[in-house]
Amino acid sequence: MSDTSDKSFDVIVIGGGPGGYPAAIRAAQLGMKTLCIDGWLNRDNTPSFGGTCLNAGCIPSKALLESSELFHKAGHEFDVHGIGVSTPTMDIAKMQARKQAVSKANSGGVKLLFAANKVTGLFGYGKLLGNSQVQYTAHDGKTEVYSAKHIIIATGSAPVELKKIAPFDGDRIVDSWGALDFTAVPGRLGIIGAGVIGVELGSVWSRLGAKTVVLEALPGFLPMVDAAISKEALRQFTKQGLDIRLGAKVTAVEKTESDVVVTYDQGGELKTEKFDKLIVAVGRRPHTTDLGAEAAGVALDERGFVKVDKHYRTSAPGIYAVGDVIGGAMLAHKAIEEGVVLVEQLHGEKSEINYNAIPSVIYTNPEIAWVGLSEEQAKAAGHEVKVGSSPFAANGRARAIESIAGQVKFISDAKTDRVLGVHMIGPYVSELCAEAVLALEFGATTQDIQLTMHGHPTLSETFHEAALAVDGHAIHSANKKK
Repeated sequence: MSDTSDKSFDVIVIGGGPGGYPAAIRAAQLGMKTLCIDGWLNRDNTPSFGGTCLNAGCIPSKALLESSELFHKAGHEFDVHGIGVSTPTMDIAKMQARKQAVSKANSGGVKLLFAANKVTGLFGYGKLLGNSQVQYTAHDGKTEVYSAKHIIIATGSAPVELKKIAPFDGDRIVDSWGALDFTAVPGRLGIIGAGVIGVELGSVWSRLGAKTVVLEALPGFLPMVDAAISKEALRQFTKQGLDIRLGAKVTAVEKTESDVVVTYDQGGELKTEKFDKLIVAVGRRPHTTDLGAEAAGVALDERGFVKVDKHYRTSAPGIYAVGDVIGGAMLAHKAIEEGVVLVEQLHGEKSEINYNAIPSVIYTNPEIAWVGLSEEQAKAAGHEVKVGSSPFAANGRARAIESIAGQVKFISDAKTDRVLGVHMIGPYVSELCAEAVLALEFGATTQDIQLTMHGHPTLSETFHEAALAVDGHAIHSANKKK
C-alpha cells in the first residue's frame, strides 16, 4: 500500500480486525503516521483484513443465517401470504459462494479505507521486540523491523479447543469457522455450547434440515439475558426443532468410521449421542501466540489476556491493547470503540467508553438483544426495581410480517425512574436495541421514553409500550397488576 521505506511510525497496530483497523484509520485521521499489520489467511491462503469478524465470524454467519431463514420461510411461511411454491431446495455450494462474496466485499472495503485514509497496511505477522520496535514477518518469510512511539496490540481471539476431549480435526469435529464451511447439510449435528455462537450455528443448519442437538454444561439457558427473555428464547428454539439439553457436561468424544460419539453427564446419568458433525463452541481465548509479549515486558493474566489499565496501557511503556485480547465482552463493536477511543486519548482527547451501555445481539429468529442490567442483575446490585413488558403479538407491524413471537422488557430503578436495562426477543430487535443504548447513554428515565412518540405502525411501538407498562400505562397491551 503506502511507502514503508521509512521504518518509523507514530502508531503501529498489530492486528487488522475490528479492534485494529478502526484504530489505524482513526489514528491516521488524527494526523498520525500509521502502520497496521495483519496475519489473517483465508482457506485459500489469500490474506485479508477484518479478522475473524469479517472473514470467519460475524459477517459470514449472518449471511448464512439470512440464507437459511429465507429457505425456512419458503417452506413454512410463504403459503400464509398466498405465495405458492414447490418444495424449496437449497444449493449449498451457491449459498456458500454468496457468503464468501459478502465477506470478501467487507474485508476488501477495509483495504480501500486504508488507502483513502493513508494507512500503511501490511499482510503478515507482528512481533513485539521491546524498545518501541516491532518485527514484521511477511507471509513469504521476509522480515523487517519498524518502530513507533505507540504500539497497539489488537490480535483478537481464537476458538477454545477441548484438546483432551474433542480436538479439532477440520472435518468432523470443527470450530465455529469450520461450521460455516460445511459443503453439505449434516444429517445429525451436535454442538457443544449453547451460547451465542452455538445457537446461531444451530439455527443455520437446523433450518436447512439437520437434526441438531445442543449440549450445554450450565443448568440455565443464556444466563446473561433476563430470565423472562431466555425462557421465551428456549421455548421458541425448542418449538423450531433445536434440541437443547441443559446441564449436559461432555465427558468424552470418540470418532468411529462413520460417527462422532459423544458421551455426556446429565443429572448424574451418563448418556451418549451419535453425530455426523460436531461443532465445539465453548468460548474464545486471547490470541497472543508468538506476540513476543514476555520479551517486551507486556504482562498477561492467568488466562492469557493482556493486562491493561483504564486507558488501555499495558505494563510496558508505549504499548497498549484493545478488543478481545484484553477480555471483557468479546464483541466486535466493543473492540471497534476501544480502538477508536484509545487513539483519541493518545491524541489528547477525553474520549471514553460507557461499559454499562454495550449492546449484545443473538441473530436467531426471533432475534435476542439486550443492553444494561437484567432484572436479576439489578436486584443483585441492590436496586429496587420496577419492570414492564409488552409482547410483539400486540403489535400491528409484527402481525403484518408474521413475526409475533417475543417481547420487550424494561428494567428501571423504582426510586429514580432511570432505565437500568432493556432486554428483548423478537423481530429485528437487533435494530431496536440501539434506542435502548441511547437511553442508557443519556441517563434517560422511563418517563423520557414514555413521552417519546414512535411511528405507527412500527416494531418500535412495542419498545414504547414496554416503557409505558413499567408504570401500568400501556395502551395496546394488557398491563400486569403490580
